[in-house]
Amino acid sequence: MKEVHSPVSTKDAITRGMQMTLLAGFMGWMMDGYEQALFPTLAGPALKSMVPSDVAALGSSAINSWVGGWMGWITSAFLIGAALGGAAFGWLGDRIGRVKAMSFSILFYSIFSGVCYFATDPTHLAGARFMAALGMGGEWALGVALVMEAWPERHRSKMAAAIGVAANLGMVLVGCVALAYPADGHSWRIHFLIGASPAILTLLIRLFVPESEKWERSVKKEAAGPTPTRSKIEEVFSGELLGSTLAGIAMVSVVFVGTWGAVQWIPLWVSELAGPENPRAKALAMVIVSVGACTSTFIAPLLLAGQPRRRGYQLLCLFALAATVWIYRTPANWSGTMLFDIFPVMMAVKVFVLGMAATAFFGFFPLYLPELFPTRVRATGQGICYNTGRLVAVPFVLLSGKLVETLGGYQSAAAAITLVYAVGLFVAFLGKETTGQGLQD
Repeated sequence: MKEVHSPVSTKDAITRGMQMTLLAGFMGWMMDGYEQALFPTLAGPALKSMVPSDVAALGSSAINSWVGGWMGWITSAFLIGAALGGAAFGWLGDRIGRVKAMSFSILFYSIFSGVCYFATDPTHLAGARFMAALGMGGEWALGVALVMEAWPERHRSKMAAAIGVAANLGMVLVGCVALAYPADGHSWRIHFLIGASPAILTLLIRLFVPESEKWERSVKKEAAGPTPTRSKIEEVFSGELLGSTLAGIAMVSVVFVGTWGAVQWIPLWVSELAGPENPRAKALAMVIVSVGACTSTFIAPLLLAGQPRRRGYQLLCLFALAATVWIYRTPANWSGTMLFDIFPVMMAVKVFVLGMAATAFFGFFPLYLPELFPTRVRATGQGICYNTGRLVAVPFVLLSGKLVETLGGYQSAAAAITLVYAVGLFVAFLGKETTGQGLQD
């Protein structure tokens, strides 16, 4: 099915307000991506600088076990914080407006990213990462709602592409900074301080970004009608919206578990394969994964805009399943022609394709999730669907060390986890088909 575009009218003309909305959203999502990729890149040097003396005395095996355990707990705290923040800030955005709530969410994650600079204990990092995630999780739902509501229908697939690319550009930025300024037992603090820089965005947003007209009309309509008897969170879990909410949660959960299993271990796995003589290999791997992600998150919504939404989701699951079989169920060979003298070209190709396949969904969801909910609860519904998927990934994160140990390494563990994409082929049938429909008022 092809999208039918009507002639451009004055109403559909691109305004300065739309441009500012997109710029603010793009910058916010980019720093979201930076925030997400920051800890996996810094976890090793940051936690090793905090190893207690009694653990250090037991040798490298005990140190690695201690670091791995804390990495699981801190990552879980971040995922839980993002889920709660998505619901809380999404609700706030439906109550006080997209722009105000988005400003608060960006300021929130900026401040607490900077707080990590002062951490001297893993519990400090866990607490600061949890608080930063509250804002980061909220910003995604708010930014998607604001941009999709501000721009005309004919541009929505392009906006979804911009949203997907932005977060992955942030991940590329983390890898580039780590390549230029490798993190060690002292410099990792500076990287977290850089993560506080998006606070400047809040001034830009409050001064130049207009509020969503769709949201303002919805508020006026709601105020003129009878007093609501249910909260916005209750509304997305009841009536005709219940099915869409549960299906959205299931579809996103498959992706978060799969993406975590596919991508999360890449830096550690590559570092293990490359050996200590190639210390920059894991940073280069993050850059390659993220460039692949930028490519697919831009292309996916453009290619899938005219496809039935459920079929589009299934095609992405098939692509992800094929890519993970290729990289995790074939021999990992660190030889042959080298890229920049530190990375095998064939391995680089596999990592690039993996980055494309595992993250293409994040260009699809900004296109699909806004279509499931009316304006009055769009930010709340999106926030709940998108961020509940992070909660589902938490048990896998906490059990990651045991999984690697039981299955005999990162490659075998990733090969098992990523079979979840096969489940996604069936989960797709639960979703509401919304192809060709505009956003609900």
